[in-house]
Amino acid sequence: MNQDRVHLSVNINKIALIRNSRGGNAPDLIQVARDCEAFGADGITIHPRPDQRHIRYNDIPGLKEIVGTELNIEGNPTPEFMSQVLKYKPHQCTLVPDSPSALTSDAGWDTVSGKDYLRGIIGALQDQGIRVSVFIDASPAMVEGAALAGADRIEFYTGPYAAMYPNNPEEAIKNHVESAKTAADLNIGVNAGHDFNLNNLRYYAHNLPNLLEVSIGHALVCDALYYGLSNVIGMYQHQLRPF
Repeated sequence: MNQDRVHLSVNINKIALIRNSRGGNAPDLIQVARDCEAFGADGITIHPRPDQRHIRYNDIPGLKEIVGTELNIEGNPTPEFMSQVLKYKPHQCTLVPDSPSALTSDAGWDTVSGKDYLRGIIGALQDQGIRVSVFIDASPAMVEGAALAGADRIEFYTGPYAAMYPNNPEEAIKNHVESAKTAADLNIGVNAGHDFNLNNLRYYAHNLPNLLEVSIGHALVCDALYYGLSNVIGMYQHQLRPF
């Protein structure tokens, strides 16, 4: 499970949202993905939703063809989602329990009550050589449920951490640290994502044991409006550098 540094996966949903707003191909999603990798991203994350308001299912084959680092497809494992993931076989699939009407992912799986359901989904993906991560709230019980369901990794939902961080960083990360230690005991990898930015990322990355990967989209794209995409990816990677 160990690696030299935390990997940065850039979520390009917001790029697709801008493209879709005009109905053309600007910005070019494929070129942006290529550029993110060239600028230092360790992976590309996409999250197709049923209404395809940003990433569309027909974006997947082009991205699978050109992404040379790691392609992570996340989403609710509906039949359509599963058919696409099993067909194109990304390096990682992150299972997220968001409803079709959700504005953004705002809660993790209940891996205790949903363990049997998740086990079937996870097994189908792993049979095709796809690493599976399960999006959960930071709780040792949810980590244990994900491990029992057979997940390779968990991804901590870090929205509550980001909200609490400005006032009490130590308290904000406390349950994440406890849960990450549980994950280490169970030999399950740790990813994290949601609402990370240039202010709160470094503290999290340097205080969470065994963190492997973070996925960042919204804040990174917002920062790119001011600093440029190439600079911003470097700025986020700087936050992840070991001391």
